Amino acid sequence: MDLILWRHAEAEDNWEDMARKLTIKGQLQAKLSAQWLRQHLPDNRQIYCSEAVRSQQTARYLKQPFTVNKLFNPDCHPLDLATFLQQQLPTSTQIWVGHQPWIGQFCAYLLNGVWLPQQFWSVKKSAFWWFDVRFYQQRHQARVKVVLSPSNLK
Repeated sequence: MDLILWRHAEAEDNWEDMARKLTIKGQLQAKLSAQWLRQHLPDNRQIYCSEAVRSQQTARYLKQPFTVNKLFNPDCHPLDLATFLQQQLPTSTQIWVGHQPWIGQFCAYLLNGVWLPQQFWSVKKSAFWWFDVRFYQQRHQARVKVVLSPSNLK
């Protein structure tokens, strides 16, 4: 299965975190990332995003239906995502639009094969990590296919 972890684009500062909207720069970032993804995504795909406005705005640039799920909210725990991933069809492409730190934590988890809470990677705004993930007897094996940020797409 292909799994794409896409961090939301730059958002405005706002005291209410879930209501933060994309800035003008964030809109451009999301547009650049989405254009590249649309050109390279297979047809069989599912898009999920958090309940946060900025995550949904980022996902809309793919111009595809998406599912809002609180599992992908900023405060989610990466091990809950691991369980969710195991429940998905192995032939699908999953696109998860979300937040730091869980995206960086989940990248580290996928490649380390174990959960190490102190380890996570920095993921730039509107950057995405594309993994090929396979399961063998409830354990996963992942390899990185693509890592891109909007600054690489201009």
